[in-house]
Amino acid sequence: MSLPRRAFLRMSGGVLVSAATSSLAVPAFAHLSAPALVGLKPTNCRTLSFDCLHTGEKLKADYWVDGQYLPDALNAINRTLRDWRTGDVHPMEPKLLDLLDQLGKRLESNAGFQVICGYRSPATNTMLHETSSGVASNSQHLFGKAMDIRVAGRDLKKVYNTALDMAVGGAGYYPKSDFVHVDVGPVRHWLG
Repeated sequence: MSLPRRAFLRMSGGVLVSAATSSLAVPAFAHLSAPALVGLKPTNCRTLSFDCLHTGEKLKADYWVDGQYLPDALNAINRTLRDWRTGDVHPMEPKLLDLLDQLGKRLESNAGFQVICGYRSPATNTMLHETSSGVASNSQHLFGKAMDIRVAGRDLKKVYNTALDMAVGGAGYYPKSDFVHVDVGPVRHWLG
């Protein structure tokens, strides 16, 4: 059985004893009654990858490990998903990150998310609301609870339908603009 890279990197104490470097040979037919790596336990981890299309920034972060959100990872995600027009940073709602984690798993995709919009500052939202009927005056983007996304290698309609089936929050389908809106506000759906 091979050891997943993340589990190897998170082993307590960071110590690994390798039988391969030992001068003692173990017969191929020998059965071990104890774990080969003492103290190793499976690591429960949630990882997200973002490709921010307006800034060109990319981020891959383990944001939740063994039941705990990781503050440094959350801060990196907040910076990456900032309002690209103003540079304003706002905390992204962890429930949104969990929604994205589950969405990626349901889509069976490791490609990550192409981000059109994460957090949106009040100034940006007001400007967009005045120029587009598709922008809500009280958008979930203002609260770090929404993202406009694509998933590389996945049909946009499938991304939308999968988000819709999850019934976690809002799901908007924007085929002309080539993105899907997901949020963790009230459950609702629309076509843009």
